[in-house]
Amino acid sequence: MSASDASMSNGSEIEGSVSNANPPAKTASSRVIKVSELARVEGEGNLTIRIKDGRVKTVRFGIHEPPRFFEALLQGRMFGDAPDITARICGICPIAYAQGASHAMERALGVDLSSGPLRDLRRLQYCGEWIESHVLHTYMLHAPDFLGYPDSIALAKDHPGVVEKALRLKKLGNRILEAVGGRAIHPVNMKVGGFYKTPAKSAIRALIEPLKQAIEDSLDSVHLFAGFDFPDFESDYTFVALHHPSEYAIEQGRIVSNRGLDIDIAQFEENFDEEHVSYSNALHGVMKGEHGPAYLTGPLARYALNYQQLSPLCRETASEAGLGAVERNPFKSLLIRAIEVVYACEEALRLASAYEEPEVPAVPVAPRAGQGAGCTEAPRGICYHRYQLDAQGRILTARIVPPTAQNQKIIEADLLGVVTRNLDLSDAQLQHRCEQAIRNYDPCISCATHFVKLTVIRE
Repeated sequence: MSASDASMSNGSEIEGSVSNANPPAKTASSRVIKVSELARVEGEGNLTIRIKDGRVKTVRFGIHEPPRFFEALLQGRMFGDAPDITARICGICPIAYAQGASHAMERALGVDLSSGPLRDLRRLQYCGEWIESHVLHTYMLHAPDFLGYPDSIALAKDHPGVVEKALRLKKLGNRILEAVGGRAIHPVNMKVGGFYKTPAKSAIRALIEPLKQAIEDSLDSVHLFAGFDFPDFESDYTFVALHHPSEYAIEQGRIVSNRGLDIDIAQFEENFDEEHVSYSNALHGVMKGEHGPAYLTGPLARYALNYQQLSPLCRETASEAGLGAVERNPFKSLLIRAIEVVYACEEALRLASAYEEPEVPAVPVAPRAGQGAGCTEAPRGICYHRYQLDAQGRILTARIVPPTAQNQKIIEADLLGVVTRNLDLSDAQLQHRCEQAIRNYDPCISCATHFVKLTVIRE
């Protein structure tokens, strides 16, 4: 059963009615699997699967991470506070939040940074975040699933060269963040209108040689991951991502889908919404209209909707790795992330090589009443911001829709499909496959997507 065949109950509990093609390994009337803590993802939550008469009846992916109230925290603050405050939502992808907030404020205040040296510097910074985040996930969190190791520490004992290469790549991503943003964790240099200070030409040009090596290292990563045994699972997803006509969309573009959606960022709330479910503290993203409710954002969506915007080297490498122009197997998100690291290294090298210090670090910004929306591609998918300001530039309302919240319904749908196809596995094997399916999405602690208890009930 594919995820698209699943029906939704009460907005997010998934019910399936496909019989098990293979009999369960055990015939007991009920089976319960509990995981005290799921490793290699972040956050807290739970997963409950109910099986009756050889059929998966319900899949509930509940999040019990406590609410953090960032949207309420922003109310009454000045517009210039938003980038620094929202960056604290996530320590792994702070640029996604800081840039999204900056773009939204700039739209509200009539500032255009869609081109020019300041925009290029922001894109370079975002490349650094993609590199460090993707490498952390692919090597340290997800690759052990495919190599038979419980974690990256065990992997390092047998394959130190592999882990050393990963650490070298991640360190370079952090170095880019430091060069542009002032520090690797929660960079502090970006502001509405540009930057507080632009980096010296020598600091950015010093990245050129390491980036050349990084391209080679990232190509090796693709070749390594291409040899993994990916579970056989595909679904007819509704892909949603940013799209730019002349470049692979990272921090700029329109919101598009493979079902014909093509909208300005300001129209996001006309086409998407969030639902609260009784068993989760996290909101679930839904798509309005005929293509709703569940949709997928992140690497698979970006790749499918922007394949032609990848560099020739990336497209050639993807082909060598066995990837087509569209991939619908979520387990292959690992491989697509590796392709995106190649692209981010290439793009960072292009930007660093062309860098000249801008005449000013930021353009003038004057407060006024208005409303603006911003959206960027976090490593995990699109991250949406919308703010309303009063005449003094104070924030009246704020809305932030992180990528992992948008993916929670499709995660449940994937789990339904994975469990339905694998009821013949033992409890331990089924638990591992479910955890692996969750890790396909690189769920982020700030989006409340780490589950610590898995319960399977067979009736």
